[in-house]
Amino acid sequence: MIEQQVRPSDVLELRVLSALAAIMREDFVAEDLVPLAYADTELPIGYGQTMLSPVVEGRFLQALDIQQEEHVLEIGTGSGYFTALLAQLAKQVSSIELIAELSEQAQQKLREIENIALYIGDASQGWALPDRVDVIVITAAFVTVPERYKHALQVGGRMLVVVGVSPAMEVQIIKRTAERQWQTETVFETVIPAMINAEPKPEFEF
Repeated sequence: MIEQQVRPSDVLELRVLSALAAIMREDFVAEDLVPLAYADTELPIGYGQTMLSPVVEGRFLQALDIQQEEHVLEIGTGSGYFTALLAQLAKQVSSIELIAELSEQAQQKLREIENIALYIGDASQGWALPDRVDVIVITAAFVTVPERYKHALQVGGRMLVVVGVSPAMEVQIIKRTAERQWQTETVFETVIPAMINAEPKPEFEF
Protein backbone atom coordinates (compact mmCIF):
# COMPACT_ATOMS: atom_id res chain seq x y z
CA MET A 1 0.00 0.00 0.00
CA ILE A 2 2.71 2.46 0.99
CA GLU A 3 5.03 1.88 -1.96
CA GLN A 4 2.37 1.38 -4.63
CA GLN A 5 -0.25 3.96 -3.59
CA VAL A 6 0.79 6.36 -0.86
CA ARG A 7 4.34 7.33 -1.87
CA PRO A 8 3.38 7.88 -5.54
CA SER A 9 0.75 10.36 -4.28
CA ASP A 10 3.56 12.49 -2.79
CA VAL A 11 3.04 11.34 0.79
CA LEU A 12 6.71 11.28 1.77
CA GLU A 13 6.76 12.40 5.41
CA LEU A 14 8.53 9.59 7.29
CA ARG A 15 6.44 9.84 10.47
CA VAL A 16 3.26 9.49 8.40
CA LEU A 17 4.64 6.50 6.50
CA SER A 18 5.72 4.89 9.77
CA ALA A 19 2.22 5.32 11.21
CA LEU A 20 0.67 3.75 8.12
CA ALA A 21 3.07 0.83 8.42
CA ALA A 22 2.39 0.36 12.14
CA ILE A 23 -1.43 0.13 12.05
CA MET A 24 -2.91 -2.89 10.29
CA ARG A 25 -5.77 -1.65 8.13
CA GLU A 26 -7.28 -5.14 7.81
CA ASP A 27 -8.02 -5.11 11.56
CA PHE A 28 -10.59 -2.36 10.98
CA VAL A 29 -12.68 -3.82 8.13
CA ALA A 30 -15.26 -6.59 7.94
CA GLU A 31 -13.88 -10.08 7.35
CA ASP A 32 -15.25 -10.28 3.81
CA LEU A 33 -13.47 -7.01 2.94
CA VAL A 34 -10.02 -8.00 4.22
CA PRO A 35 -8.77 -8.76 0.67
CA LEU A 36 -9.69 -5.15 -0.23
CA ALA A 37 -8.32 -3.55 2.94
CA TYR A 38 -5.39 -1.94 1.12
CA ALA A 39 -7.19 -1.06 -2.11
CA ASP A 40 -7.20 2.63 -2.97
CA THR A 41 -10.92 3.01 -2.48
CA GLU A 42 -13.43 3.83 0.23
CA LEU A 43 -14.74 0.73 2.01
CA PRO A 44 -18.14 0.31 3.70
CA ILE A 45 -18.04 0.01 7.48
CA GLY A 46 -21.78 -0.31 8.10
CA TYR A 47 -24.60 2.10 8.93
CA GLY A 48 -24.18 3.82 5.57
CA GLN A 49 -20.65 4.97 6.40
CA THR A 50 -17.31 4.36 4.71
CA MET A 51 -13.59 4.26 5.51
CA LEU A 52 -11.56 6.82 3.56
CA SER A 53 -9.06 5.55 1.01
CA PRO A 54 -5.43 5.04 2.13
CA VAL A 55 -4.14 7.79 -0.16
CA VAL A 56 -6.60 10.37 1.19
CA GLU A 57 -5.78 9.40 4.76
CA GLY A 58 -2.06 9.69 4.08
CA ARG A 59 -2.46 13.08 2.44
CA PHE A 60 -4.60 14.31 5.34
CA LEU A 61 -1.92 13.31 7.85
CA GLN A 62 0.89 14.87 5.85
CA ALA A 63 -1.02 18.15 5.43
CA LEU A 64 -1.66 18.38 9.18
CA ASP A 65 1.99 17.81 10.22
CA ILE A 66 0.95 16.58 13.68
CA GLN A 67 3.58 16.89 16.41
CA GLN A 68 4.17 14.50 19.31
CA GLU A 69 3.09 16.99 21.99
CA GLU A 70 -0.22 17.93 20.34
CA HIS A 71 -3.85 17.18 21.23
CA VAL A 72 -5.98 16.23 18.21
CA LEU A 73 -9.77 16.41 17.95
CA GLU A 74 -11.13 14.03 15.31
CA ILE A 75 -14.68 14.44 14.05
CA GLY A 76 -15.93 11.08 12.78
CA THR A 77 -14.38 8.05 14.47
CA GLY A 78 -15.82 5.66 11.91
CA SER A 79 -13.96 2.34 11.94
CA GLY A 80 -11.29 3.72 14.27
CA TYR A 81 -8.46 3.18 11.77
CA PHE A 82 -7.72 6.85 11.15
CA THR A 83 -8.06 7.44 14.90
CA ALA A 84 -5.31 4.88 15.47
CA LEU A 85 -3.10 6.60 12.88
CA LEU A 86 -3.60 9.94 14.64
CA ALA A 87 -2.66 8.34 17.95
CA GLN A 88 0.67 7.26 16.46
CA LEU A 89 1.52 10.90 15.77
CA ALA A 90 -0.07 12.90 18.61
CA LYS A 91 0.10 13.02 22.39
CA GLN A 92 -3.69 12.71 22.77
CA VAL A 93 -6.62 12.06 20.41
CA SER A 94 -10.24 12.86 21.26
CA SER A 95 -12.63 11.41 18.67
CA ILE A 96 -16.34 12.06 18.20
CA GLU A 97 -18.78 9.68 16.47
CA LEU A 98 -22.49 10.21 15.88
CA ILE A 99 -23.37 6.52 15.44
CA ALA A 100 -23.10 4.79 18.80
CA GLU A 101 -22.65 1.32 17.30
CA LEU A 102 -19.64 2.45 15.27
CA SER A 103 -18.09 4.11 18.31
CA GLU A 104 -18.56 0.94 20.35
CA GLN A 105 -16.99 -1.21 17.62
CA ALA A 106 -14.06 1.20 17.35
CA GLN A 107 -13.63 1.12 21.13
CA GLN A 108 -13.05 -2.63 20.98
CA LYS A 109 -10.39 -2.26 18.30
CA LEU A 110 -8.67 0.68 20.01
CA ARG A 111 -8.80 -0.51 23.61
CA GLU A 112 -5.06 -1.15 23.83
CA ILE A 113 -4.13 2.37 22.65
CA GLU A 114 -3.94 4.52 25.76
CA ASN A 115 -3.90 8.02 24.24
CA ILE A 116 -7.38 7.87 22.67
CA ALA A 117 -10.66 9.07 24.19
CA LEU A 118 -13.90 8.32 22.32
CA TYR A 119 -17.13 10.30 22.58
CA ILE A 120 -20.60 9.83 21.08
CA GLY A 121 -22.49 12.87 19.82
CA ASP A 122 -23.65 15.03 16.92
CA ALA A 123 -20.78 17.28 15.84
CA SER A 124 -22.48 18.65 12.73
CA GLN A 125 -22.72 22.14 14.27
CA GLY A 126 -19.35 22.02 15.98
CA TRP A 127 -17.89 20.43 19.07
CA ALA A 128 -15.92 21.93 21.94
CA LEU A 129 -13.88 20.10 24.56
CA PRO A 130 -13.21 21.76 27.94
CA ASP A 131 -9.83 22.95 26.62
CA ARG A 132 -8.83 24.17 23.19
CA VAL A 133 -6.96 21.72 20.97
CA ASP A 134 -3.94 21.98 18.71
CA VAL A 135 -5.37 20.12 15.72
CA ILE A 136 -8.86 19.36 14.41
CA VAL A 137 -9.45 16.90 11.58
CA ILE A 138 -12.93 16.39 10.14
CA THR A 139 -13.42 13.18 8.17
CA ALA A 140 -16.63 14.25 6.41
CA ALA A 141 -17.37 17.23 4.18
CA PHE A 142 -19.10 20.51 5.03
CA VAL A 143 -20.66 23.05 2.69
CA THR A 144 -19.46 25.73 5.11
CA VAL A 145 -17.34 25.24 8.21
CA PRO A 146 -19.13 25.81 11.55
CA GLU A 147 -17.54 28.72 13.41
CA ARG A 148 -17.46 26.73 16.65
CA TYR A 149 -14.68 24.58 15.25
CA LYS A 150 -12.47 27.57 14.54
CA HIS A 151 -12.90 28.79 18.11
CA ALA A 152 -12.02 25.34 19.50
CA LEU A 153 -8.46 25.73 18.20
CA GLN A 154 -5.51 26.99 20.20
CA VAL A 155 -3.83 30.07 18.77
CA GLY A 156 -1.27 28.50 16.46
CA GLY A 157 -3.48 25.46 15.92
CA ARG A 158 -4.90 24.21 12.65
CA MET A 159 -7.88 22.35 11.27
CA LEU A 160 -8.26 20.15 8.22
CA VAL A 161 -11.71 20.13 6.66
CA VAL A 162 -13.14 19.21 3.25
CA VAL A 163 -15.40 21.98 1.98
CA GLY A 164 -17.84 22.01 -0.92
CA VAL A 165 -20.43 19.92 -2.71
CA SER A 166 -19.59 16.86 -4.82
CA PRO A 167 -17.95 16.83 -7.33
CA ALA A 168 -16.32 20.17 -6.40
CA MET A 169 -14.67 19.76 -2.99
CA GLU A 170 -11.36 21.02 -1.64
CA VAL A 171 -9.27 20.18 1.38
CA GLN A 172 -8.59 23.27 3.47
CA ILE A 173 -6.13 23.88 6.30
CA ILE A 174 -7.47 26.64 8.56
CA LYS A 175 -4.86 28.06 10.95
CA ARG A 176 -5.67 30.19 13.98
CA THR A 177 -3.01 32.89 13.81
CA ALA A 178 -4.37 35.12 16.60
CA GLU A 179 -7.28 35.21 19.03
CA ARG A 180 -9.60 36.58 16.35
CA GLN A 181 -7.74 35.78 13.17
CA TRP A 182 -7.59 32.70 10.93
CA GLN A 183 -5.87 31.88 7.65
CA THR A 184 -7.21 29.38 5.12
CA GLU A 185 -5.12 27.45 2.61
CA THR A 186 -6.41 25.00 0.01
CA VAL A 187 -4.04 22.04 -0.16
CA PHE A 188 -5.66 19.64 -2.64
CA GLU A 189 -8.99 18.52 -4.09
CA THR A 190 -10.88 15.35 -3.24
CA VAL A 191 -14.44 14.08 -2.78
CA ILE A 192 -15.65 12.46 0.45
CA PRO A 193 -19.13 11.90 1.93
CA ALA A 194 -20.95 14.83 3.54
CA MET A 195 -21.24 15.26 7.29
CA ILE A 196 -24.45 13.67 8.61
CA ASN A 197 -26.98 16.38 9.54
CA ALA A 198 -25.01 18.93 7.53
CA GLU A 199 -25.66 17.60 4.03
CA PRO A 200 -26.09 20.14 1.21
CA LYS A 201 -29.67 21.16 0.61
CA PRO A 202 -31.12 19.81 -2.64
CA GLU A 203 -31.51 22.28 -5.47
CA PHE A 204 -35.01 22.54 -6.87
CA GLU A 205 -35.68 22.98 -10.55
CA PHE A 206 -38.80 24.85 -11.65
